[in-house]
Order: sequence, then structure tokens, then C-alpha cells
Amino acid sequence: MKHTRGFGNFIANVLIYLFLIILCLVILIPFYNMILYSVMPYKEAVNSTFSLVPRGFSLNNYEVIFRDDRLVRAMLISVFNVLAGTAMSIAMTTMGAYALSRNIPFRRFLFYICIFTMYFSAGIIPWYLHMKNLGLIDNIFAMTVPSMVSTFNLILMRNYFTSIPADMEESARIDGASDFTIMIRIFVPLAKPIMATIGLFYAVWFWNDWWYPLMLIPGRELMPLPLLLRKLVIENSVKMIEPMSVGGNDYLKTATRGVQMAVIAVATLPILCVYPFIQKHFTKGIMLGAIKA
Repeated sequence: MKHTRGFGNFIANVLIYLFLIILCLVILIPFYNMILYSVMPYKEAVNSTFSLVPRGFSLNNYEVIFRDDRLVRAMLISVFNVLAGTAMSIAMTTMGAYALSRNIPFRRFLFYICIFTMYFSAGIIPWYLHMKNLGLIDNIFAMTVPSMVSTFNLILMRNYFTSIPADMEESARIDGASDFTIMIRIFVPLAKPIMATIGLFYAVWFWNDWWYPLMLIPGRELMPLPLLLRKLVIENSVKMIEPMSVGGNDYLKTATRGVQMAVIAVATLPILCVYPFIQKHFTKGIMLGAIKA
């Protein structure tokens, strides 16, 4: 019986590892093909759709897109959105979560109102008119202010704060500490894992967000990278690519799809580079923040 059970566990492990390997290949092969296509020479790219074997190497696509001022400006705007938006979002989420985790009047009612917003909204037209009244049309903060606080992240941090022993707060109050001092000196240092996790969520959101810019940014001066990428890939706008070929030089001659793949790679790699530095806090923050209060 023990031998049969051991053999069954071995088969189960083999199947699990086989499934994980297949899943990894399904995820990595398209990404690998994207990188391969972005560095493929023009003559190979125009006659190729999918390849796992390198067919030459050329950085023409990257040279073309980085010579274009629109891409550089869009990247800088996206970087500003990530830095400013993440900082403001973490600050607002921390203050809101701390208030909801303390024994304040109507705390449960306020918490239910926050949850209500996860399932119901006023609709696009009232939302747009509200953003217009706030002066956020064609404003760089239109990409950060409307989505400053995520209810899901607020709940995670609120549950994390609730799990902190009340004795620490009581000791600080005996010493005369105010609510703000308790939050900054006690709760925030203890909340580094959940703050790192939520910061990653916000950073990914602000980096990838194209919906708010599409609705609120009519001009091209404040167009972020995801919106430029959408116009380049989804709308397949060849006219946006042709001006990038500076002077019609043969050296800069590129295939439309090659430029698209290069822009996607540029938009994807920054987040992939940030994740390893936050990974150690990710699991801990999610597990502790998911504890039911």
C-alpha cells in the first residue's frame, strides 16, 4: 500500500511539473517571439510571421522608435504617472485604511460604502462630466487622480492594519502620541510588505493604463506610452510609423510589425525589471493583507 501511494505521488508530481512547464512555454514563447521579431532585419521581418530561431540581428526598429520624439515624450509621461501616481495612491490608501481599521464612528458603514463602489458606478457620461468639472480634461493628473485609490488595495491594507496588535497603539496613546504619529511611527514601518505589494499593483496599473488617457487626454502632447502603443498596435496605424523612418534612409527602413514589437518590448521590460526587487514582499503582503478582519 505504501509503495502504491508513493508511486501515485510521483505520478502526480510529474503531471504537475508537466503542466507548469507547458504553462511557462505558453507564456514565454510569445514573449520570446516578440523580442526576436523586434531585432529581426527588415528583409527577414517582412517575410516572417512566427519564428523561434534567430534570423539575423538588427537594432533598426529600436533606433527608429527612439529617434521619434513622440515615443520619448510618451515614456517620460508614463514614468511620471508611475512615480507620482504610485506615491499619491499609497499615501491615500494608507490614510484611508488606517482610518477604517480604527474604532471611529460609522466605521462599518463607511467600509460598506467603499465596497459598494467595487460593484456599482454612475456610468461613463456622469463620470466624464465630473472629471470635466474638476478640470482634469487634457491635464497630466487626469491619468493619476481618477484612479488614485483602489478599493481592493484599500481592503488589503485595512485588513493588514487590523491584524496589528492593539497593545502597540494603546502604549503609544499613553505616551501622548496622536493618530497621525501612531500611523507614521508604528503602522507604516510595520506595513512595508503590504505597501510594497500594493505599490507594485499601483505601478503596474499606472504604467499600463490607457483608458483614462483615451477618455480625458484629447491631444497628443500628454499621450502616455500605453495609449501610443494602442494606436500603434490595435489601430495598426502605419501613418504613425512612417514619419519615424527618418529621411527615408535605407538603414532605418523597417517593417510595421517590427516597430510594433519593439514598442511592446519597450513598454513591457520596465515592469519586468521592477518585479524581482519587490517579489520577496509580495507573497507575505498578500497573505497578511487577506486576513479577514
